[in-house]
Amino acid sequence: MPVLPPPALPIDAVLPDLVAALAARGMAVVQAPPGAGKTTRVPLAMLASGLCPGRIVMLEPRRLAARAAAERMAETLGEPVGQTVGYRIRGEAKVSKATRIEVVTEGILTRMLQTDPGLEGIGAIVFDEFHERSLNADLGLALVLEVRGALRDDLHLVVMSATLDAAPVAALMGDAPMITSAGRAFPVETRWLPRPLEARARFDQALAALVVQAVEECPEGGVLVFLPGEGEIRRVEALLKGLKGCDIRPLFGAMEFAAQRAALAPAAPGLRKVVLATSIAETSLTIPDIRVVVDGGRARRARFDAPSGMARLVTERVTRAEAEQRRGRAGRVAEGVCYRLWSKGEEGGLAAFPPPEIAAGDLTGLALELAVWGSADLPFLTPPHPGVLGEAQTLLTGLEALKDGRITDHGRQIAALPLHPRLAHMLIRAGGGIEAATLAALLAERDPLRDAAADLALRMAAVKDPGRVEREGRAVHRGTVERIRAEAKRLARAVPEAPRGLSLGQMASLAYPDRVGLRRKGEAPRWVLSGGKGAAMAAGQPLSGARLLVATDLDGDLREATIRQAVALTEAELRAVHGDQIVWRDICEWSKREGRVVARRQECFGACVLDDRHWTDAPPEALARAALDGLRLIGLTPSPAARRLMVRAALCRRDGADLPDVSEPALLAGEALLPYLTAKRTEADLRGLDLVEPIRSALGWEGVQMLDRLAPPHFETPLGRRVPIDYDGETPGIEVRLQELFGVTVHPTVGPKRLPLKITLLSPGGKPVQVTADLPGFWTNSYADVRRDMRGRYPRHPWPEDPREADPTMRAKPRGT
Repeated sequence: MPVLPPPALPIDAVLPDLVAALAARGMAVVQAPPGAGKTTRVPLAMLASGLCPGRIVMLEPRRLAARAAAERMAETLGEPVGQTVGYRIRGEAKVSKATRIEVVTEGILTRMLQTDPGLEGIGAIVFDEFHERSLNADLGLALVLEVRGALRDDLHLVVMSATLDAAPVAALMGDAPMITSAGRAFPVETRWLPRPLEARARFDQALAALVVQAVEECPEGGVLVFLPGEGEIRRVEALLKGLKGCDIRPLFGAMEFAAQRAALAPAAPGLRKVVLATSIAETSLTIPDIRVVVDGGRARRARFDAPSGMARLVTERVTRAEAEQRRGRAGRVAEGVCYRLWSKGEEGGLAAFPPPEIAAGDLTGLALELAVWGSADLPFLTPPHPGVLGEAQTLLTGLEALKDGRITDHGRQIAALPLHPRLAHMLIRAGGGIEAATLAALLAERDPLRDAAADLALRMAAVKDPGRVEREGRAVHRGTVERIRAEAKRLARAVPEAPRGLSLGQMASLAYPDRVGLRRKGEAPRWVLSGGKGAAMAAGQPLSGARLLVATDLDGDLREATIRQAVALTEAELRAVHGDQIVWRDICEWSKREGRVVARRQECFGACVLDDRHWTDAPPEALARAALDGLRLIGLTPSPAARRLMVRAALCRRDGADLPDVSEPALLAGEALLPYLTAKRTEADLRGLDLVEPIRSALGWEGVQMLDRLAPPHFETPLGRRVPIDYDGETPGIEVRLQELFGVTVHPTVGPKRLPLKITLLSPGGKPVQVTADLPGFWTNSYADVRRDMRGRYPRHPWPEDPREADPTMRAKPRGT
């Protein structure tokens, strides 16, 4: 059993508490700042305790960190890596039958769990650097918690973090004990810019200048410079070339391991080490002799990139937690100084913590793993968003990985490959082989041709023969090419070879069936993509005239994306690969642009219309429905008669009558108009539609009878004359000559609530003399005054003293009487 070295690191003080917690509960959360020693001491302490029969598997977020942790623990034991302590990462493993501690990258654990949910031979799982909240770490913890609860209550579990609030993790683990270790840090002075960088300032030049300032102002110790990625590192490296007394050393994840180790090694005598590193150096690695940190204030994170359809690395501002971790690197061995490429005033605008990848990343891989597992109901620290997860499941269904929500055999094959499901599907369906494997590796890597034309074929040529492409005047990133080649060899070995002889465009279409683009009409290079979105390309590019292409990379424009990378595709090639997805559709719809009903038969691949013909025998109902859609756009134009019908029906419905709704919104929302639209084709036809008959039909025979009874269109005077009732005002009303109502002693009413009509009484000359809603009251109270006035004006007309007893008339007295 290994013997731990004498206590020399802060974590050593709490190791007994950790062992006791594991003995009592089997789980624990360890919170310790960078430099406390948790990565190397905790697994060794667990091994020494004898609590964990079987292997101890520790997860690291990065390959370099996994290798480095295994080497440091093996060195502590005085053994080579691969004996008691080994590691396993993608494409490389150093383990043996004697291995008791195995350091793995996070995706490895997922594959172990999917292959053997019982984790036979494993006694403990340790999650290191869990605060980084990678998608694989969140998934791994959820899977392990379910396994521990259902199959392996003896499995020991430790989650370690540098900055994460440990309480939520401990609660997720059933209120597991929390073990907190102090760090070992010397004071670090922070120096900010006096003012924010100008908007036009180049990041790499500004950061290089700050490094030079730091070297001049701080003459002792190594300098650790934080940059977002390899491109920025290489540009700053070039700017710092020849910096007196300094050894400039890049450090990023894609480097060869030998070069990474060289960056971690002590500086040569007489030289100061200046390490240009990505966030890989924030927590997981120990870099000796660092006394100065220069923080560029940017970080590269995995985010779901809708334009590419996969996860991409995006550059963002650091969070306060990340900035603090970087700052702490200057105080590991002595007092240090941290330079920040932002002003003190800008610090308040930084987010507190980076979001977990599960909340912002591509969930396609997660959805696939959950389908393989057979359940999405797992104890996640941050549950995946249901809508985003649903979109991922839809994509997987299109890739034949899921059927009716369940994993298919093809989906299991996809899950077994270390690729995005799009690329794994392509590699398998293409029949494997080095050509498909190279394309998969190329699409998974960064672009080996920076600032080149959008043609994917140029990239494949650069991977196959970089020298020839360079002689043609293009700059090839050789390191990227070598990584693509190495990965292609591994992928080719992973898939049984049965190549189908597909073209580059056909293979790309397998990965991106939703990105097949059909050129739009017109001179501009614009395409409609099979997924329904639009895309465009700068004029004059090699592919700008292509009728069909596959867009493998787009920018993020939501209106019309710019194609950054694509490959040509012929229609014959498309039909050969996707023939079963090309279907004829009968389209009968209202064309807003043409202002008419359009009936066509179209052969489609998604939203791409490959063939378009007139649909000469479209059924009348389909034509009517398209016309109704047009009517809904332009609105109804009811005639006065139709308008009166609508108003009468609305009055009765308002007062409780059981009548159908024949208002304009109801007519447009329903189907009552359909029988009257079968012959309507144009906007002019629709505007000329007579609505009286459709409204009466919608009301039905009984409804029309009820409407005529409750809200009749006319009032019949005692003389039998029909006077139209005006329903447009607040109160229905009529206009009628006063003498015509002689003898009427009951006021006329309308509607279910018997509303009194507003009667405008007219003089024999047709001028209003009185408005009343109470005719008997008018006869009693006001008529005498009106009679006095009217007798003088109209002496030949009758003005009886008691109009209630008089006969109605519209005649004047004969002359001389």
